[in-house]
Amino acid sequence: MTAGIHHYQVDVEWTGNRGSGTSGYRDYDRNHTISADGKPAIPGSSDPAFRGDAARWNPEDLLVASASACHKLWYLHLCAEAGIVVTAYVDEAEGTMKEDASGGRFERIVLRPRVTIAAGNPELAASLHHAAHEKCYIANSVNFPILCQPSIES
Repeated sequence: MTAGIHHYQVDVEWTGNRGSGTSGYRDYDRNHTISADGKPAIPGSSDPAFRGDAARWNPEDLLVASASACHKLWYLHLCAEAGIVVTAYVDEAEGTMKEDASGGRFERIVLRPRVTIAAGNPELAASLHHAAHEKCYIANSVNFPILCQPSIES
């Protein structure tokens, strides 16, 4: 691995062949398995609106989760550096996607982290969400806004 360059290898295997492949739009399942060496598999499908299995993760869920997790990881890092002791962090993140003639795209993701701190300045704790957003790899990689509406409890 070269310093500053990171590669990620995952396998996505379609498991939805009912026996006749993609012979018709309604003739196959959208199910797949996401895997990587040494990690538990993730059962995936498409959104139920697109004939997917609601019990499985869809790409849109995973994009929202990725944005939320990346923000959280940077936020916790910055809090640790600033002497803010975070004891709980829960984000009720939500993404909005709009279908259009070209297929569709995300319009935005809203992060709603509820943070509990045991020590440190609550105002600084709130402001570090902005810094975390600026550093978040996912937020820096997408072409739509990721908003953050945090609450801090002490």
